[in-house]
Amino acid sequence: MPTPNSIAADKLSRLIGTAAAPMLLDLREDRGTTLIPASLPVPAGAIGEWTARLTGRAAIIIDEDGTRTAPGLAAWLRSDGIDAEILEGGFAAWQAATLPLLATERLPGRDAQGRTLWVTRARPKVDRIACPWLIRRFVDPAARFLFVAPGDVIETARRFDAAAFDVAHDDVFWSHRGERCTFDLMVETFGLTAFPALEHLATIVRGADTARPDIVPEAAGLLALSLGLSRVHADDLEQLEAGMPIYDALYRWCRDARSETHDWTSHKPRAVQA
Repeated sequence: MPTPNSIAADKLSRLIGTAAAPMLLDLREDRGTTLIPASLPVPAGAIGEWTARLTGRAAIIIDEDGTRTAPGLAAWLRSDGIDAEILEGGFAAWQAATLPLLATERLPGRDAQGRTLWVTRARPKVDRIACPWLIRRFVDPAARFLFVAPGDVIETARRFDAAAFDVAHDDVFWSHRGERCTFDLMVETFGLTAFPALEHLATIVRGADTARPDIVPEAAGLLALSLGLSRVHADDLEQLEAGMPIYDALYRWCRDARSETHDWTSHKPRAVQA
């Protein structure tokens, strides 16, 4: 019988990566080098600090097995008006179901508010919008992004202990590898190839980002949208926010709708019989 105010691991796995995903708070003391994708490590004693940040959002509380700290803290959040549930069976149930895990070895450090910080070149087009989307949906939903002039990326990353990405420099890990773009590297390094839809999305991003729109038909469309978006928005952060729904839609198409077709005639009203 399901535990009250809980969500099963397989159901939660379908929400991760979507705009409607709840906030996942991981209370485990020993997290090792893996997390459930998009979950945030939070000390159990600091859960009260999250009330304001969770306003208007659902939350899933994760502990080792769903019976330790999670039930009480989820109840505490509910008493404060937050829609909070626990992951049924906790992290152990997620592992037992062999669901995807996020590899955290390459994550930058977190600031006082638990956010990772990333910096890249200003005036983004494809990869520099796709990568922040991937990070926010699958890695760190609270991630913060800085866009600076190309010559300032490395110094800014050093100053703020941020991870530089999508810039060609010997000291930058998150960059292109041969014909593969930064988005490809992030999907692979974070262990997100376990999400098949992300692998297909990576092909679309690669084609749009590396002047190879012939790889898949959707690459040309993404390139057109990306270039148009960069003309609409002069502010890089506004462009990022406007680009998020585009990648949300592409991901859902890759996951759920690749076999679906659409034409005008299929929606014509049936002829009225005389």
